[in-house]
Amino acid sequence: MSAKVMVKDKHWRSLVKGVSWRITGTIDTILISWLVTRKLSLAFSIGFIEVFTKVGLYYFHERIWENVSLGRKVIDYEI
Repeated sequence: MSAKVMVKDKHWRSLVKGVSWRITGTIDTILISWLVTRKLSLAFSIGFIEVFTKVGLYYFHERIWENVSLGRKVIDYEI
């Protein structure tokens, strides 16, 4: 007997992925901001604001893509 299953991520997984990516992205933003402004306090301010806006944007982006079948494969397996 085989069944077709499309795996879907849970909402909390999207949030965790967003946070882990934003840590990386925020470090990058702080570094670039510091290189451009040469002001560490300004670079950290920019990074602090950016981390919250980008996590929210990523979460919604991820949830929209959860409903897109492009690039997904239906997997057959036997029970």
